[in-house]
Amino acid sequence: MSLNVIKCKAAVAWEPKKPFSIEEVEVAPPKAHEVRIKILATGICRSDDYVMSGALTVAFPIILGHEAAGIVESVGEGVTCVKPGDKVIPLFVPQCGECSSCVSPKGNLCTTNDLGAVRGLMKDGTTRFTCKGKQIHQFVSTSTFTEYTVVHETAVVKIDAVAPPEKVCLIGCGFSTGYGAALNTAKVERGSTCAVFGLGGVGLSVVMGCKAAGASRIIGVDINKDKFAKAKELGATECVNPQDFTKPIEDVLRELTGGNGVDYSFEVIGRTDTMTAALASCHMNYGTSVIVGVPPSASQITYNAMQKK
Repeated sequence: MSLNVIKCKAAVAWEPKKPFSIEEVEVAPPKAHEVRIKILATGICRSDDYVMSGALTVAFPIILGHEAAGIVESVGEGVTCVKPGDKVIPLFVPQCGECSSCVSPKGNLCTTNDLGAVRGLMKDGTTRFTCKGKQIHQFVSTSTFTEYTVVHETAVVKIDAVAPPEKVCLIGCGFSTGYGAALNTAKVERGSTCAVFGLGGVGLSVVMGCKAAGASRIIGVDINKDKFAKAKELGATECVNPQDFTKPIEDVLRELTGGNGVDYSFEVIGRTDTMTAALASCHMNYGTSVIVGVPPSASQITYNAMQKK
């Protein structure tokens, strides 16, 4: 096991609205209770794109990426959850196991996360990345657009050694976010009617979650009709394109459900207008709307508090 600095390639974002730059970076060895991982595969999430476009505010320069699979290269003192050679997934939502969220059965958004006011640093207030003599910030406890990364032991989980990294990397964010929104957040019931706004990778995972929960109708909503075939293959019972109608999409969904609205709606785009439309499409009495998409920083949602149809 090597505890030396590793030099490797990484995609560094030096500033917003500029392309990534492939650079040689130095990755420091893991400190106590930290794990250094060799990244085998990483996905690209809309949240990464939001940072690059300036829609999400973070500290630059930074190494982005947060859905990946890799192999443990080395561990710091006191690490017992994984060992060198283990195949793992980094967690952008750590699991300390001690905070109020971790011990509650109602949720798992660990309070040690770096999601809200993003610091871009390890728990000790420093980073493990250096490039051209400059300190490079880390992204939401993971930073996977690099050949090697360092995470806290609470931000990594061991997986099956035979799991294909190019597929299971999506469990790190996209799949579990969408699937969990249906099963764990909304708790979709058998026989219910659902509407999924946005049929990208996360939206399709919501569709799969609704199907697994036994929903009788799953209505996919997207302005790109080319996504409809895959959505139906994965469980959508029908799909609608808002651009095909002159009326608001929430009115269309109400008509499709006999004037009632859907039992569950999911916004999986990250736009405030579709968030309000998803809420308006719900049943006025017991409908539940789940916001899955990440909006740009400082976005505000406004809606009629007495909203009913």
